[in-house]
Amino acid sequence: MATPSTSNVVISAEQVQKRVREMARQISHDYAGKTIHALGVLENGFIFLSDLVRAIELPVVCQFIKPQYREDLGNMLEIFFSHDIAVQDQHILLVEGILHSGITTEFLLNDLRARGAATVKTAALLDRQAARRVQLQPDYFGFLVDSTYLMGYGLGSPDQTNRNLPYLAVSK
Repeated sequence: MATPSTSNVVISAEQVQKRVREMARQISHDYAGKTIHALGVLENGFIFLSDLVRAIELPVVCQFIKPQYREDLGNMLEIFFSHDIAVQDQHILLVEGILHSGITTEFLLNDLRARGAATVKTAALLDRQAARRVQLQPDYFGFLVDSTYLMGYGLGSPDQTNRNLPYLAVSK
């Protein structure tokens, strides 16, 4: 596990928790009187989703999806995910650890809307707008980040470790 001596803390655990609570208050206000169906995108979003839903002051149903990607011979990217999630007439909050290009998020949003969700909004802990390849802004986001590779708070390092760090850091 990375430690402060092997990584540079970019966003402290205290900053993360404060921002997650602020986002939860706003989401609770915006969805007042409704049940939220939080749809966590694995793997990067699982810790964020966990903390976020515990701070939301409304009924929440938690579900998870894991997009899978396949390139075909024409250099096209196909995105697949489980379609057994019931979204008809539900208020969906798509929860991601980090929003990069927006391609996967846009695909998921369009699919959820096409399947009859009453509303679909996005919450991302980190928003990397410089990497965006589609016109998409999250409805709720924690922090704007640059192109630096971050690990911790659910985001894995290149070897998929360090997701358990309570802060976000760059490896030294």
